Amino acid sequence: DRVVGVLGGGQLGKMLCQAASQMGIKVAILDPLKDCPANSVCHEHVVGSFNDGDAVREFAKRCDVLTVEIEHVDAVALEKLEKQGVVCEPKASTIAIIQDKYRQKGHFSKFGIPIADFVEVDTLSSIENAGEMFGYPLMVKSKRLAYDGRGNAVAHNKEELSSVVSSLGGFEHGLYVERWTPFAKELSVIVARSRDGCTVCYPVVETIHKDNICHVVEAPAQIPEKMKKLATSVAEKAIKSLEGAGVFAVELFLTNDNQALLNEVAPRPHNSGHHTIEACYTSQYEQHLRAILGLPLGDPAMKAPAAIMYNILGEDEGDSGFVLAHQLIKRALNIPGASVHWYAKPEIRKQRKMGHITIVGPSMFDVKAHLDRLLQRDTDGPKKVRPRAAVIMGSDSDLPIMKDAAAILEKFNIPFEV
Repeated sequence: DRVVGVLGGGQLGKMLCQAASQMGIKVAILDPLKDCPANSVCHEHVVGSFNDGDAVREFAKRCDVLTVEIEHVDAVALEKLEKQGVVCEPKASTIAIIQDKYRQKGHFSKFGIPIADFVEVDTLSSIENAGEMFGYPLMVKSKRLAYDGRGNAVAHNKEELSSVVSSLGGFEHGLYVERWTPFAKELSVIVARSRDGCTVCYPVVETIHKDNICHVVEAPAQIPEKMKKLATSVAEKAIKSLEGAGVFAVELFLTNDNQALLNEVAPRPHNSGHHTIEACYTSQYEQHLRAILGLPLGDPAMKAPAAIMYNILGEDEGDSGFVLAHQLIKRALNIPGASVHWYAKPEIRKQRKMGHITIVGPSMFDVKAHLDRLLQRDTDGPKKVRPRAAVIMGSDSDLPIMKDAAAILEKFNIPFEV
C-alpha cells in the first residue's frame, strides 16, 4: 500500500511507473507538464514544479518515500523534509553533491576516485591560467544544469576561451575546466544500493555518443575482463561514498593507457541502463524500486548474451520529425529481438530523446547486424560475408594465450565468442 513519490515525470519516470505496476506499487509523480510521459501510467500526477519547495513539501504529504528521476530538483526542500522524518532516497545530501558537477568532482577526488584534473574558473585570467596548466583542447563545463551535451564546450586554443565562456552563460553562471581526456571508449556501470548499504553492479556497457548525446549502448562492453573489473571497482567505490539507496549510473572514460576515470554520476535510473528491461533478470527500474523500498535487490546479470540500445532522437521538427521516427519504429517491428519504447512526448525537436529501441540476441555480432538493418546500412550493396570464430579454453590456465588470440581477432574486426 506504500506510495512512491517521484520528482519528475519524464521517460525515466514513465518506465519506473511501468515497473511499479508489475509489482503492484503505486507511484505518484510531481511534474509541471500535464502531458508528461509518465502521466499516462502513474497512479497520480500532481501538476507542479519539482524546483518549487512548497510544491515538493505538499507533494510529500501523499507519499511514503520520495525519489527522483531527474537530479535538478529542490535539494534544500528535500533536506528539510528529511529532518521532519520523510524518507528520501537517495538522500538530499547526495542530490546536492551531484547537482553541482564541480562539487561532485571535489567529492570524488576527496575519496580517491580517479578523475581528470579540474579547477574552478571565474575570470578570464583564471581560465587562461588553466589553459596553460592543462593545455589544449580544454573542456569547459557549467557547474549546474548540464546534461545531454548542454553545459559543455571545448576551447581548442587561448583565442577561443572568451567565446566559449560566453556560450556557457558567462563566469557568473558558474564554470570549471577539466584537463582533456583522450579516451578509447566511454563506459557506464549501473550500481544499485540497498537501504542497508549493500551494492550490486550491472555488467559494464559501452556508450557511443554523437554530438555529446548518447546514441547507442552496447551490452556487455567489448573490453577485456580486467578492464571490466576495474570499471566496476571504480563505480562501486564512488557510489559507496554517497548516501542513500537506489540505482546510480556511473559514467567513465576508458583511456588509451587502460585507466578508468570517472566522468560523472547520476543518482537515478539512466539512459545507459534502458537495455536492462529486456536484457537483464532485473531491470534498473524494478531495481530502483526494490532499493528505495527496502526490498531485496534483484539479480543484475544479463539473461541475453548481447544487447544494443538505440536512442530514437528527433531528426526534424514537427510532423516531419514524427514521420521519420515512426518509419524507424516500423522497421524495428520487423527485426527479431527488437523492442520499441515510445515516450509519447507531445513535441519533437532535433536531438530530443523521443524513445528507444533495444535489440537482444545470441551475440554482439548478431545484434549489430540487426542494428545495421534497422538503420538501413549497406542495404544497396551485396551482403558482406564476415568470418566468425569460437575461442574455447580447456582451463583457466589457457586464458593468457586466449586473450592474445582474441586481441588479434579484434584487430582484424573478426567477430568471435568465448
